[in-house]
Amino acid sequence: MAGTKAGGMKAAAKNLAKDPNFYAKIGAKGGKNGRTGGFAANPELARIAGAKGGRISRRKKVTVVPVTVATSTLDSQDLDLAA
Repeated sequence: MAGTKAGGMKAAAKNLAKDPNFYAKIGAKGGKNGRTGGFAANPELARIAGAKGGRISRRKKVTVVPVTVATSTLDSQDLDLAA
């Protein structure tokens, strides 16, 4: 059952049976390993970076191109709608 939803649930149950705080310990290890601080440590820096990204967008400007539609010179008499 490895790789299935049922197998994952079984593995999770086994981990919790061994140690009820299994997933809490894993999460704590990940939180302690962080060294950079990043935007969470400095919200003002995040605001400035977001503003820069908004100004220096990579999206191209949209230009509207006029489209001409050719009209047909057919009369309603030329069409055979009965067929």
